[in-house]
Amino acid sequence: MSTITNHMPTADLQALDAAHHMHPFSTNADLSKDGARVITRAKGIYLSDSEGEQILDAMAGLWCVNIGYGRDELADAAARQMRELPYYNTFFKTTHVPAIALANKLSELAPGDLNHVFFAGSGSEANDTNIRLVRTYWAEKGQPDKNIIISRHNAYHGSSVGSASLGGMAGMHAQGGIPIPNVHHINQPNWWAEGGDMAPEEFGLARARELEEAILELGENRVAAFIAEPVQGAGGVIVAPETYWPEIQRICDKYEILLIADEVICGFGRTGSWFGSQTMGIRPHIMTIAKGLSSGYAPIGGSIVNDDIAKVIGDTEFNHGYTYSGHPVAAAVALENLRILEEERIVDHVRDVAAPYLKKKWEALTSHPLVGEAKIVGMMGSIALTPDKSSRAKFASEAGTIGLICRERCFANNLIMRHVGDRMIISPPLIVTPADIDEMFLRIHKSLDEAHAEITKQGLMRAAN
Repeated sequence: MSTITNHMPTADLQALDAAHHMHPFSTNADLSKDGARVITRAKGIYLSDSEGEQILDAMAGLWCVNIGYGRDELADAAARQMRELPYYNTFFKTTHVPAIALANKLSELAPGDLNHVFFAGSGSEANDTNIRLVRTYWAEKGQPDKNIIISRHNAYHGSSVGSASLGGMAGMHAQGGIPIPNVHHINQPNWWAEGGDMAPEEFGLARARELEEAILELGENRVAAFIAEPVQGAGGVIVAPETYWPEIQRICDKYEILLIADEVICGFGRTGSWFGSQTMGIRPHIMTIAKGLSSGYAPIGGSIVNDDIAKVIGDTEFNHGYTYSGHPVAAAVALENLRILEEERIVDHVRDVAAPYLKKKWEALTSHPLVGEAKIVGMMGSIALTPDKSSRAKFASEAGTIGLICRERCFANNLIMRHVGDRMIISPPLIVTPADIDEMFLRIHKSLDEAHAEITKQGLMRAAN
């Protein structure tokens, strides 16, 4: 059996990569100058690179490797399925066993009457599906003008044209002619950066009520749905004040607005429940899933919809689908991943062991001179870097300058943490033990200390006017 191995020096691999491989969210100039880090192997919560360094992955890849790296069971499930049925589509009155079994399993796991799944290849594709689902739903109910979807600034819902339009990232909207029409954005519930003198509880209500104001401004007969992540992930792990989600639920119920919970990051145990909607106590009509569905071992996503939407859509021919919807190999891998999550009680481990231990150590980071706020839900955490905790001040330097310095110190210490502006974020594999968390924090403290020293040396520990 042939294997793919690192058979070239790192510099040669980096040169080939920069010459031919177009990376997401990157500039080729930076790749050519610095070279990409070449990852060659992974096991548990650790990565290995082409230089033999062992790197603690506190981001679980891209928020997705929930059961950790190197589980042979998922490789075996993929191999078995490839030999039996490597591919077939689910168009034209056709199905196959892996898609049937996975849809059934998801209907068991999902809360309430979320009993039906439309499969996609990613979270981006699933959110594109959601745009068409909600607009078709209202059209079939005789309300074709009810087609506006409300989202939030600084939300992330994918990077395809439709899903990036749902998202509220200004940098993404600056390229490619997005957002598409009939997508409206309201403000995010980020108290640390935007709360001013308001108490968190007051701010949470105010930001939630922006949804009601938008519905009344746009017209109740025009607004089809509201989409949001239970915890904003790529936007910086923004955890809304406790007053926010109950008010959002009240508004959606009052105006008969479909609530779409983007569970791509929050789903499958990351918040200490199977789904972030359960952690936040909301009742979505649609949940977007991907990432943790297969722990990143195979590309798969989907939309879990409730009985009412499924019936309305099912009464017409929904002219939508993807070549790889419910791909049999990806579905088989996802099923095995869900089996491991259940049988090894990994969600219980998050709730009862890992999350409480991580929370205690994470929130203690506010004692560091560089750290203001420390927010965490389950296995999703963020810290706000600030030159002045008491005023929640921003740095005088361009946004992201301090975060990038901190991220580079993390990388130098073989720790994968991301920065979003001047926030640092983590999202480790769900299998982390207290001992793993102790090791993670040795590297976190070292990186923060080094970043603080470098920022001070450069004269950047200054607040904006």
